[in-house]
Amino acid sequence: MGAVAIEEPVKATRLNRQRVREGVATAVRLSRQVFAATCEARVLVTLGLVAVLLVSALGVVVSAHESRELFNTLASLQEQRDSYQREWSQLLLEQSALSAHGRVENLAAARFNMAVPGRQDIVLVPLMSPHRAN
Repeated sequence: MGAVAIEEPVKATRLNRQRVREGVATAVRLSRQVFAATCEARVLVTLGLVAVLLVSALGVVVSAHESRELFNTLASLQEQRDSYQREWSQLLLEQSALSAHGRVENLAAARFNMAVPGRQDIVLVPLMSPHRAN
């Protein structure tokens, strides 16, 4: 019984080796057929078109990616522009508030003791024409 038990794994190993050899032989045969077929003009044209198709597909993917990146950049720049426009509007409001005539007049009176001249203090100087200057 011991000899029969040993012979079965040996037979299985031999069968496995035989199957592997047959598989390798089949793969070699198929690869030779494939390489022989690639020499035909139709197959070469087809392979060339497949290569062009793959390159074109990669180009589309890269282009779409760059487009998305540029769109995101555009959106962030537009947001920044809007922020600057808001700040500019606030600065214009502040400038108009600070330069109001009433405020300037009050500051001049408070800081420099200036006052609006009365009618009696205003002197009109006649305009001299170039002919009268001589």
